[in-house]
Amino acid sequence: MEEPSGHHRRATILAPENAAVAQRRSRTGNAWFRYASLLVLLAVISAVAGFQFAHVRNALDQWRSATPAYSSSALAPALVSESRPSSANMEAEEIGHLAPQQQAERLLDLAIKRHENSLDLINQKLESWRGHLENTGHLFNLVLSALKSDDPRVRTAAVEIDLEASNLNKSPQSVTRLLKQIQNDPHSRYLSLWRLGALGNRGVEPATVLSNLLRYSHDANQQTRFWAVEGLAMLGTEESIDSLLSILAHDPAQQVRERAATGLARSGLLTGEQRLTAVPQLLNLLDDDSLDPETLGLVYSTLRAITGASFGQDPDAWREWWAHHDAPEKRVHVPKGLLLA
Repeated sequence: MEEPSGHHRRATILAPENAAVAQRRSRTGNAWFRYASLLVLLAVISAVAGFQFAHVRNALDQWRSATPAYSSSALAPALVSESRPSSANMEAEEIGHLAPQQQAERLLDLAIKRHENSLDLINQKLESWRGHLENTGHLFNLVLSALKSDDPRVRTAAVEIDLEASNLNKSPQSVTRLLKQIQNDPHSRYLSLWRLGALGNRGVEPATVLSNLLRYSHDANQQTRFWAVEGLAMLGTEESIDSLLSILAHDPAQQVRERAATGLARSGLLTGEQRLTAVPQLLNLLDDDSLDPETLGLVYSTLRAITGASFGQDPDAWREWWAHHDAPEKRVHVPKGLLLA
């Protein structure tokens, strides 16, 4: 048999080496391709997460503008109005065939629009929704819309649904969980402070909730104080009224004082009767010489929003009107720690 030439022998020897090099290059190319694909995937995930975060922040901005800050010239509508149910009947059977998430969204939307029986159906279905709701952007926007309702029952229904979607049972463990989030994650503590107040309103550790909201209402960070005020308005107790009055009079930030005025007047879960108990102390603040003109304007605007009356900035007219509208048997509540004239 003829021996291969030298050139053929070198080609035979180099061929496996070239194949190995080519194989290594192929593996390297595949690795770079996978790496590049991973980078693209991470970029997509980051973009989606950024979009969702921006969506939530936009929703929060809507929330903050839902009850606009008062000014001395603002004339807010009266707080309490009668429910005006729609004459249209809901198709309860059709809603029953929807998934829990769609049921909650549909019923909350109907409650906002004052459809009959929507609130009753929400109360009936809350238990069955447990563990099946997600705090999506759409549901969260509906919650925000419901919180603007002048019907306290609609606001309460929104809170109940939000707590379910946030997987917050009405238990001391949920309070503990929120307190840990507030302490350990300052960048997202705003919603935790708000939901902490909501849990207290639902009867879960209200004294613990109050003490922690008061602590954060004196925080050095203005935004933390702002959201602690939101929590106090959601708590909706007599003690939270005391705190909101004190913050309205004394907080160093105009934005926080405005939010305290809003909490007293119409946001949160205070009842109309509870808000009326703040009127005598608001009248006393009219004689507080330490208040600047902007804060004094907030006091007048809060009086208008709570009572539906309007006497400009005439403290004597306000007092005379209140003397004829305040029930004689009504107990005068003096907030703790509030400097009265």
